[in-house]
Amino acid sequence: MNLPVIILKGLVLLPNNEIRLEFGDDTSKSLIELSTIFHDNNILVCNCFNSNNTDITNLKKIGVLGIIKNKIVLPSGNTRVTIEGIRRVSVLDFIKVDELIEASITEINDNIDDDYITAITRKIKYELKKCIDSVATISNGVLSRIDNINSLSNMIDIIVNYMPLKKERICEYANELGLIKRSEMIIYDIYKEKELYEIEKSLDIKVKGILDNNQKEYILKEKLKVIKEEIGDYSYKIEEINKLRKKLSSIDAPNNIKDKINKEVNRLESIPDISPDISSIRSYIDALINIPWGIITEDIADLNLISDKLNSTHFGLDEVKERIIEYLAVKKNNQNISSPIICLVGPPGVGKTSLSKTIARSINRKFIKISVAGITDEAEILGHMRSYVNATYGKIISSLIKTKVMNPVILIDEVDKMPKTYKGDPISVLLSILDSNQNSTFVDNYIDEEVDLSKVLFILTANSIDDIPTPLLDRLEIIKINGYSEYEKLDIARNYLVPNILKEHNIDININDDIILNIIRNYTMESGVRSLERNISKICRKVVTSVLKDNININNIEISNDNLSDYLGKARNIKSNRLVSQIGVVNGLSCTSYGGDILPIEVNYYKGKGKLILTGLLGNVIKESASIALSYIKANYKKFNIRYEDLMNNDIHIHIPSGSVSKEGPSAGVALTSSIISAFSHMKIDSHIAMTGEITLRGNILPVGGIKEKCVGALINNITTMFIPYDNMDSLDEVPSDVKDKIKFIPVKNYMDIHKELGK
Repeated sequence: MNLPVIILKGLVLLPNNEIRLEFGDDTSKSLIELSTIFHDNNILVCNCFNSNNTDITNLKKIGVLGIIKNKIVLPSGNTRVTIEGIRRVSVLDFIKVDELIEASITEINDNIDDDYITAITRKIKYELKKCIDSVATISNGVLSRIDNINSLSNMIDIIVNYMPLKKERICEYANELGLIKRSEMIIYDIYKEKELYEIEKSLDIKVKGILDNNQKEYILKEKLKVIKEEIGDYSYKIEEINKLRKKLSSIDAPNNIKDKINKEVNRLESIPDISPDISSIRSYIDALINIPWGIITEDIADLNLISDKLNSTHFGLDEVKERIIEYLAVKKNNQNISSPIICLVGPPGVGKTSLSKTIARSINRKFIKISVAGITDEAEILGHMRSYVNATYGKIISSLIKTKVMNPVILIDEVDKMPKTYKGDPISVLLSILDSNQNSTFVDNYIDEEVDLSKVLFILTANSIDDIPTPLLDRLEIIKINGYSEYEKLDIARNYLVPNILKEHNIDININDDIILNIIRNYTMESGVRSLERNISKICRKVVTSVLKDNININNIEISNDNLSDYLGKARNIKSNRLVSQIGVVNGLSCTSYGGDILPIEVNYYKGKGKLILTGLLGNVIKESASIALSYIKANYKKFNIRYEDLMNNDIHIHIPSGSVSKEGPSAGVALTSSIISAFSHMKIDSHIAMTGEITLRGNILPVGGIKEKCVGALINNITTMFIPYDNMDSLDEVPSDVKDKIKFIPVKNYMDIHKELGK
């Protein structure tokens, strides 16, 4: 007999018991439908409470035959079922069919002597009654339930449900086939419960004696305190309370906050010194007092001075700087305007964090950074309820206390990497913090009072705009910081990195432009300048080591392209080695969170039935682009000098290397088309050519995004010619001039424009 299988984790179902489950995924819903339609609501339940590995090879060959008694489809779309356990069965084999698991089962035959069953049944009932008489934690209702039960197996399963056992122990009962073994287990657990109760009873007596002694000690301490007060020797607690009241009178908090602090101070004063609440009350008072109520820093009013400070630390980024100046100008004109929520989006290393620090410094505000990447518990941001042990306030209140002002610049870093888990939704918490209509009345769970965040300047950062949740994205002003071209990196290194690094290492050596370009081209592969900075620092460290360890005069040290490898090792040239002209290989262009890059697309074919095979961890959109490209070629095969029989009698395999990296988007459409045509027409396409654009079934080429990043990535990879959609020509205004000077751009409206150019 075959039955569908449901695997329980964290729950246990025994025969003669029920369990309620709720399913939201399609696989589980299909499992319930299969049981209802084909198996008369019968289903096999496998208990694997202690196992994290639910692979069928690791499942025990035992289960509980269950029946679905009730099934309800909820308004949310979820399915709620009630399953009753009938009896244990033995599993002959598990079979996996797609995502579902089925099992071949057989009944269990317990050949046990009737006299033994009678004796063990009496023994269990006798010991259970003695246990219930002495232990208050077990309900005597179990006796009436088992009174008329003739089956020893059923009786044990009912008793287990009434015993205060751990889930792991109940799972052992569920997965034990032997009736004699289960009988021994239940007798052992009854004995153990009686023993534990006697131990707890003994402990209660001892604790009562200790409490009596503590009460005596408290009375003596109170008398001693009165005596000290009479002779003028005040206790430390009294001094502490006086300090708190003095500090309370000096803070500029709202009246309701002062009233609450005063109430807590009075409570602290009234409770005994040995009370366990003293620590939590004192921590709460400190939190309320240390919030910088009413303390703000004055923004610098000279906009020209602010602009100079921004320009002195960061190259380019004109749009970001302009937006900050605009905000400050409007703020100066209207002090009541709410702060904007700026989100800097760009690949790692382009200066998002350092720019945020510079913004804070330029307007004379305190700066603090909060990293939210990987935060799964919303209490980390919103604080814990005071009822929790070791409860504390969240990161927002912590930021105010650390900066000691109510209007700092708070950088919330990597908002695109915030997951949503069973512990809460941190993203929803951020919405209330960042919304200017709500954050003036922000309430931290621990503080439990309104705190005004409207004067805080929030700046968010992310690597990819696509990974920012839509409700949060709607409240943000997105400012993109794109990757730098090699000459922009050169300018940053010359004017910012090299002077700062030389100053940090306290040395004076010449690192000229040729050396910096050599490092950029042969030792780094990035959109930002983080790796470039590390390599320059590495050179300086080796120079300092040579001066101090080998006693080499620094004036005799010269850094040149000839000896650069002595400092940085062998040049890597990772990207330039990828350019090899081959039939069936065409360079597409991609735009990732780390900047632009080339995307070599490989096509091969072999005898088959016209099947299209796609590999390289491709997403659904790029797979559709490949299908569109092939359909377009089949419809126009004569124009490309391709035999139709070759397309129909061969399987076509398209692969995009770096198979562990996910690829998605429609912009590879023209490159996919060109690679298929190249393979079947045996036309080799120059490896220094790259192309981007979405293709339609009629061969029209549609615009795509990320043109600037793709152009910068193309230049880094030594691409000299780029085909781009005609409608993307305006996007070239964003591309640095040194990139446009080195790449020939060919705008195209239809794929035949590309084919004609490649045929020249």
